[in-house]
Amino acid sequence: MARIAGVNIPTNKRIPIALTYIHGIGHSTAQSICEAVSVDENRRVNELSDADLVAIREYIDQNYTVEGDLRREVQMNVKRLMDLGCYRGLRHRRKLPVRGQRTHTNARTRKGPAKPIAGKKK
Repeated sequence: MARIAGVNIPTNKRIPIALTYIHGIGHSTAQSICEAVSVDENRRVNELSDADLVAIREYIDQNYTVEGDLRREVQMNVKRLMDLGCYRGLRHRRKLPVRGQRTHTNARTRKGPAKPIAGKKK
């Protein structure tokens, strides 16, 4: 199993698909990595040589923030908003939707399961 950025990527998948298993790398980023390292996108991970794997690993380390560093950065950004006390920070603190979605009927993913209120039904 190939290991890139601390993640075991699946060996039987094509390279761009396998790279998306790394947090912070999506489909278009994976394709651009393959082009930059000049690796054929139709090859599978188990067909890669060690030199190709090293080249991909080094390219990702130099040019992208992935996995733990990215998670830490996002977490610090949210914490900064909460410490500032701005509107987005308050929404994060109350565990409500941050980007303007309605909460009267929806937002169950963010708010959790509905809590019944006694005497509410009419």
